[in-house]
Amino acid sequence: MKEQKTYRLMISGGGTGGHIYPAIAIAHAFKEIHSDTEILFVGAKGRMEMEKVPEAGYDIVGLWISGLQRSLSLSNLSFPFKVLSSVWKSFALLRKFKPDVVVGVGGYASGPLLFAANKKGIPTLIQEQNSYPGITNKLLAGKANKICVAYPDMERFFDKRKIIETGNPVRTDIMNADQVRLEGLSHFGFRSDKKTVLIIGGSLGARTINNTLAEGVERLLAEDVQVLWQTGKFYFEEMKERTAHIDSEKLRVVPFIKEMDRAYGAADVVISRAGALSISELCLVGKPVLFVPSPNVSEDHQTKNALALVSREAAEMIHDEDAGEHLISETLKLLSNEQQQKNLSANIKEMAKPNAAKDIAHEIITLIQ
Repeated sequence: MKEQKTYRLMISGGGTGGHIYPAIAIAHAFKEIHSDTEILFVGAKGRMEMEKVPEAGYDIVGLWISGLQRSLSLSNLSFPFKVLSSVWKSFALLRKFKPDVVVGVGGYASGPLLFAANKKGIPTLIQEQNSYPGITNKLLAGKANKICVAYPDMERFFDKRKIIETGNPVRTDIMNADQVRLEGLSHFGFRSDKKTVLIIGGSLGARTINNTLAEGVERLLAEDVQVLWQTGKFYFEEMKERTAHIDSEKLRVVPFIKEMDRAYGAADVVISRAGALSISELCLVGKPVLFVPSPNVSEDHQTKNALALVSREAAEMIHDEDAGEHLISETLKLLSNEQQQKNLSANIKEMAKPNAAKDIAHEIITLIQ
């Protein structure tokens, strides 16, 4: 390991919370080991990382980069220029910052920076959150020194000699969710003698899940079930209006839940999309979960993520197109089957990787020569 007072680390990627929050968790873990480390993030201009990373206390530089549109679009004409611009700027950033290691977490911005780092002989590490890799990480994997993954059997996509199964880094505030059940129920104004369902479709929301709940939540309430429903900010006003006629102390409709430890603690069953970050959190909290994978993601990776758990009897899954007909009835069925809840809870906990961020930080350190 290089003898030096200050390590220099660049972390690139983003676009969604599923890329950004693991990146921030890795940075935090590295800082815990070496507090004087200098860390620079590289993101895509106009994407959410440009807001979330500074909020977490780190500097970030934006590249003029975006993905190719799947349909014919005028914006695709600018794609080659964006790539060339971002690669040129990446070389300039590397010359100026002089990192010891460059980490890519997926997303548009990680492509140009890791490409440039590989060309300059700077060690690179990829963190792949999903059970089916995104195109950026698949393109970069051949030159990467190490690839940290969250799922087994990833040698289908990557050189098995480079793979380390670390799990996905997640926020630490949910670690004790199972110990705050009563606190969580009290916080949301629920009773401890009733079953509670938590619905989370991501910070932006999930249209299918929201529409299904808007039409069927009264069935849950009629069965004396308490419902904590995070609609996402895009759908909150619509869902609030569609449920305005329901006067029930058992229903909470909110745009966003900040106190996720209390929300997980209060829940008996969780309904969720199957993003990599959500799955990693649910493994840690060990709650029975019904996944409704989003069909609107590349390579249908949310379905593949969910099936990785379903195959181990660690979760149940309903396809997006079937949710309207079956989600409410399957939720009630699971709530009434305590043995199935126990089985799902025990099996999903076995897949948890609570030390993922710290393990990745140690893998990064081994690349510093």
